[in-house]
This record gives sequence, C-alpha cells and structure tokens, in this order.
Amino acid sequence: MRIAVTGACGVLGRAVSDLALSSGHTVLAIDRAATTEPPDRPGLEERRADLTDFGQFNAAVADADALVHLAAYITPEAGADHVVHNNNVVASYNALSVAAAHGIDRVCLASSVNAIGGYYSREPRYDYFPLDEHHRCYAEDPYSLSKWIAEQQAAAFGRRYERMSIASLRLHALRDRAYMAALVVGRPEAGHKDLWGYTPVDSAAQACLAAVTADFNGFETFYVVASDTTSEITSMQLRNRFYPDVPVKRELDGHGSFFDTSKAEKLLNWSAP
Repeated sequence: MRIAVTGACGVLGRAVSDLALSSGHTVLAIDRAATTEPPDRPGLEERRADLTDFGQFNAAVADADALVHLAAYITPEAGADHVVHNNNVVASYNALSVAAAHGIDRVCLASSVNAIGGYYSREPRYDYFPLDEHHRCYAEDPYSLSKWIAEQQAAAFGRRYERMSIASLRLHALRDRAYMAALVVGRPEAGHKDLWGYTPVDSAAQACLAAVTADFNGFETFYVVASDTTSEITSMQLRNRFYPDVPVKRELDGHGSFFDTSKAEKLLNWSAP
C-alpha cells in the first residue's frame, strides 16, 4: 500500500514510517517541516503541507491508499488554548474529509487516553477500572477535548461512509517503561492522574500499521497501552490508595494495567507489551 503518514517528523511518525517501509509499503511522509530522512530512501516520498489548510492536505494525500494521521499538538501546554484545540480539531476533520474525497478507505487517527479526561484534568474522574472504550468523557482541557472531538468526527464519517475503516488509537505517553517508571519511583502519587500507564513507541507503531490493515468497517476506538503499570506497587494497592471508591469490574492482578486493551488485541490482532 501507499500509506500517507502525517506528522512524519515526529517520534511516532518516524517509527510508523520505518515499520511500514520494512513491511514492504510505500510511505508518503507528510509534515509542515522538511524531514531529515535521506532523500533517496527507497519507498519514502517526502511531502510538505500545513494540515489545517484543506487544499494542501488534499493535494498531499491524493494518491494514497491509507492514511495514518499523527500530526497534532500533543499537550495543552504546546500553545494557547485556542491554538491547540483549533489546530487539532481542524486537522483531524481535514484528514477524514480528504480521505473520504479520495476514496482512502483505511484511516488511523492518533487519539489519546486523555480523550476522556485524565492527566490534564484538575482531578480526573474514573467510573470504573479497568477503563474500556465505553467509559464516559470528562475532558476539561483543550488538548483532551480536541482528541474527544476528533473521535466524534471519526464516528460521524464512519456512519456516513460505510466503506471506510477508521480507527482512533488511544495512546499513552510514548515512552518506554524504564523512563516512565523513573518518574514515579518512590512517589506513586506522581502517576495517579494517568494511572501509571505508558505505550512504547514501537508498540504504538505496530498498532498504527495494524489499524490500516485490519478487517473491519466503520469507526472503532481502541486503547493501545502496555499491559503493566510503571509502579512498583501492585495495581490493587494503587487503586485502594488513590481511588478507593472506584468500582473494579475485573480484578487488577499484580501490576496489571488500568486500561483494557482486549478490543485492540481482538480486532487489530495487536498484542499489548
């Protein structure tokens, strides 16, 4: 396939591009800035575009078979509230619009575990553990809200264009476990807002590629998070200490994740690390 990857200069964009190329696909690497990839790298074509500009986005994906949309501001601190929100919301709508217009039926969007609220909330609200894709949204900040809105956009396109396969991947802190564990060692309270989770970059890239090759139609949201926490304290102890009133739908064994990834494992054939 010819896979268009937006945000190709980013950490995840590079990982997805590398994995796609090694899997025999062609990559259209799209970003606002020039990439640092070798210009003669086989199978990779660099394209520059401002993705909030519909015309530029439309031209950049014209001959793609699939689209992995990763370009976005990734924290609410990346700019003024209206800039972060509007950039992300406009770019995600443009991504879905240009895909539909060009008959690009396989689309993957980078969402976030914060789409329901969490780390950037004043105090997160969780209705039950482990979290699954049916959990209600309690987002407060412009970044988390933008991710929730992008998922609603994708759901609308999935209803309107039944031929399309659209996946929103709820990713978590694209870092390895050692890095994230160092942030909470001896102070578990530092991880309580985002539930001591993480998603390794290589695992996130695998999920992105799986999302545009999996056999499903319509729109689906998936948690793509590691199977364990970053804390040395067991998950039930963490729950009892920080969220004693939150019901547990399924026992949190050992250091098991607070996120249920069974849907991604089933529909995308992705394995949580």
